[in-house]
Amino acid sequence: MNITDHLLVAPVLLPLATAALMLLLGERRRGLKAALNCVSTAIGLVLAIVLLIGVADRNDPAALGIYLPGNWPVPYGIVLVADRLSALMVLLTSCVGLAGLLYSLARWQHAGVYFHVLFQLQLMGLCGAFLTADLFNLFVFFEVMLAASYGLLLHGGGSDKVRAGLHYIAINLFASLLFLIGVAVLYGVTGTLNMADIARKLADVPASDRGLLHAGAALLGIAFLIKAAVWPLNFWLPPAYAAASAPAAAVFAILTKVGVYAVLRLWTLCFPADAGASAGFGGDVLVWGGLSTLAFGAIGMLASQQMARLAASSVINSSGTVIATIGFGSPALGGGALFYLASSTLAGCALFLLVELLERSRQVEVGPREIDDGTDAPPAFPEVEPSPGTNLDDDEEALFGRVIPAALAFLGITFTISALVTAGLPPLSGFVAKLAMLTALLELATPAAWTLFTLLIVSGLFGAIALMRVGIRHFWVAHDRPAPRLRVIETLPIAGLLVATMVMVLRAESVLVYADAAAESLHTPQRYIDAVMGAQPVVPLRGAMR
Repeated sequence: MNITDHLLVAPVLLPLATAALMLLLGERRRGLKAALNCVSTAIGLVLAIVLLIGVADRNDPAALGIYLPGNWPVPYGIVLVADRLSALMVLLTSCVGLAGLLYSLARWQHAGVYFHVLFQLQLMGLCGAFLTADLFNLFVFFEVMLAASYGLLLHGGGSDKVRAGLHYIAINLFASLLFLIGVAVLYGVTGTLNMADIARKLADVPASDRGLLHAGAALLGIAFLIKAAVWPLNFWLPPAYAAASAPAAAVFAILTKVGVYAVLRLWTLCFPADAGASAGFGGDVLVWGGLSTLAFGAIGMLASQQMARLAASSVINSSGTVIATIGFGSPALGGGALFYLASSTLAGCALFLLVELLERSRQVEVGPREIDDGTDAPPAFPEVEPSPGTNLDDDEEALFGRVIPAALAFLGITFTISALVTAGLPPLSGFVAKLAMLTALLELATPAAWTLFTLLIVSGLFGAIALMRVGIRHFWVAHDRPAPRLRVIETLPIAGLLVATMVMVLRAESVLVYADAAAESLHTPQRYIDAVMGAQPVVPLRGAMR
């Protein structure tokens, strides 16, 4: 066991301890709570980077970091496992969490008493769900994550939030019920809740219990697909995500990926090609369900009249794309899908943060500065008086020589980058991901592969049209209003997320190698099973026993 293995518990314990400490501070001292939240989330990001590097540096692509918190032998105790996929998801959670938190410091943290506590519990639930290796603790972390998301969705109040929140809570409680029933059925058939142990025992399930096994797996799958917003189980997502505050919606961009992760983990682990009578169980449902979701998300983006609903539809689009690729069982396609998952999550988070800023720019009042840095300095960009002989428009104003306000320029540039990544247009990370998937689909050359190939192109076209329409409405149409006022703390997280997508392009080869190795290890589950089942408790020192 090395240092990476010991770090496995930190992404779970750190936010839990921070939330407990903030509760002890009471309802006041919000400044101190904000500082603690920022420090904890930043440390969490550093830990996630160290964890990912530690997993990636291992010589064996299937090598795992395994931690036994209670020091009980497998499968009787809790097991935390980090492989390339879970380390990637924890890193995405940390990036999205830090971005949403920094944005909230401008004003949203003041809209409720327990915002910072709920935020840390949300991070704890997400990281725990990605790291746990047994179904019971997956359910526990699911509930922690969902309970925190209920509070964050209602944060700030308002009838729209309450109405969408009630629907969101009801559908997720139903999904949790299905989850619990499915777990009970699988436990009754296999006698264990450890994922690796379940996969190991599937071959020994008698034919008389095979139908019950599949029924339990189907119930679990439905619960996960509801959370992953797969059509037709995704009616709850657009109104809920559109009603949420900007920082909450930004964090919600990765909530649907928890359902995607759970499906990807359990399907590749329990129903590989060598699983006998259960081989590939539900694969066609995943493929065609994902294709339907992708089509629904693309049409939803094109039909959306509100930018918040457009961003929510882009999340559905992303979820459908990854779910569809899972059912093909192709490591090459899976590598491109994981690259796309990371790219779309970062871009979706940035898009949700931009929604509020763009909407605010349409109802802006005159402010002292376009980007507020906390000073009372005069406007950074004074108006330019047209000189004699300058070209004029119909209103006799200068056609060129005007200075673009800093805030408007920032919004225009960041929105363009977000749109390019979301639509999968060159030269950014969305295009690299789609190119990798399209190349893999050409090699498969099946009817379902050709359908996905076509939908990836069409969805990109629909997304580009929808986002272009939003851009024209916000930036090209003349508005007789002053430039919007932005705070630096609101612009930094958006810029950081988009810089991360650009780094993915600059380091595309390394990221693709990592994603391909993660996909390859997922499709060779025996190595995962052997590593987890072979984990041994730490033998206490003789002196410690006295």
